[in-house]
Amino acid sequence: MSQSTDHFADRLITASGKKGAPVCVGLDPVIERMPSEIQGDPTERIESWCLGVLEAVTEHAPAVKPQLACFERYGSQGYAVYERVVTAAKAMDLLVIADGKRGDIGLSSAHYAAGLLAGGNAADALTVNAYLGADGLEPFTDAAESAGAGLFALVRTSNPGGDALQGLPLADGRSVNQAVGQIVADLGASKPGYIGESGYSLLGAVVGATKPQDAVALRELMPQQLFLVPGFGAQGGGADDVKACFKPDRTGAVITASRSVIYAHEKSSSSDWRTAISHAAAEFNRQIRSILDG
Repeated sequence: MSQSTDHFADRLITASGKKGAPVCVGLDPVIERMPSEIQGDPTERIESWCLGVLEAVTEHAPAVKPQLACFERYGSQGYAVYERVVTAAKAMDLLVIADGKRGDIGLSSAHYAAGLLAGGNAADALTVNAYLGADGLEPFTDAAESAGAGLFALVRTSNPGGDALQGLPLADGRSVNQAVGQIVADLGASKPGYIGESGYSLLGAVVGATKPQDAVALRELMPQQLFLVPGFGAQGGGADDVKACFKPDRTGAVITASRSVIYAHEKSSSSDWRTAISHAAAEFNRQIRSILDG
């Protein structure tokens, strides 16, 4: 099946096929964990490190996921670094998923969407908060459709504290995360332009690798959603835990890892931190590929 070149879900699936596995490397720059040879002020060090990480993972990952908070804490200079990192990633043919978890209603959501999904330094996709309901998501979906971008809405997160809310049972027998998943599924199919030629919506869902039981129900509930799956690696999620996020044809999910890849030099015997990261990214790709080939 030929796929559109301007629909995010189609582009991500095509890019994942080229790299051998649907994996995404998180860019979470923490100064204290960077190699000692990276010098300069904080924003200079972040930029040098991020560019090195991009070079190290580009052969093995179709996408990267910069954590906006790690850049925004340094103000305008930090955000300028983020924009340059986005530009560099795109030049390396990497898709960029901005991890901002934005959420609001009306005008505020429209401004968030315009700021992050439009313009020359725009990300290819953005994480958003679905827990304000459909009207909090609609400005993002409209903007994403216009920009050929994608969204991943928080549905079932990997953090332990999420259980206190997302796992609560409702009177109709569903859990809270299933109710939110239904909102995402309905909105994601509400306009013809939201669905790509691959059959997936521009509006995907964040479903944690540490919640495999919930992923089974959510996968059935959201057949047209790509799942962005955090929690793999350092957070405890393993290859077996992510299987439920894929459909029987082994499509429908992109697995993310951050610390286990980007700080691989901390446990590596390699003298070059980029080499350590590249080896970790290759192993990450191999682990997820083994699920798809099994």
